[in-house]
Amino acid sequence: MTEPGRHNFEVRSSEYLYDGSIVALRVDDVSMPGGRTAKREVVEHYGAVAILALDEDDHVTLIHQYRHPIGRRTWELPAGLLDKPGEDPVETARRELVEEVGLTAGDWSVLVDVAASPGFTDEVVRVYLATDLAAVERQVEGDEEADLVAERLPLDEAVRMVFTGEVVNASTIGGLLAAHAMKTMLLPIRPADAPWRDMPTRLPRRRQGGD
Repeated sequence: MTEPGRHNFEVRSSEYLYDGSIVALRVDDVSMPGGRTAKREVVEHYGAVAILALDEDDHVTLIHQYRHPIGRRTWELPAGLLDKPGEDPVETARRELVEEVGLTAGDWSVLVDVAASPGFTDEVVRVYLATDLAAVERQVEGDEEADLVAERLPLDEAVRMVFTGEVVNASTIGGLLAAHAMKTMLLPIRPADAPWRDMPTRLPRRRQGGD
């Protein structure tokens, strides 16, 4: 047996049980310390981007959107899937900001990367900070976007909503707390083209015939 922290969790075999429109479910046989193997269920995902649009008065724009798996509307940052082949993540973020809340931004940077639940899914969301904002006409696409409501709130109020349980979306929580830390602790943040080590690749690659 290798010493703790040095074992190579090699995948011996994989089987797909489900392949849907935005997720797939596979089961891997993975080598464990001590020589045995164990099955690990993995939900593959495209990955996503979210946008914390911060104006010069330190207000952020949140959307109130219905989420079927939990059966209610939740407060979230504008966001979207990385499901367009070849589209750079920051370009996805630019497009989603226009489509969902009718804003463009002159300056983009990376706030935080959020692994949604790495115990069973490879979904990771990159949260961008968008500043130097300007209003444009919304480009609504899809039934769910037609129903969403956007609201502009002070950053401090949005952070308060995290601690009262009004905001429960993981990437929204991560983005709001990161923006608050950036403002109050003067922490540096990454450029918009910063490397993204954990960006999901397996599902997009298979859909494009590469795996």
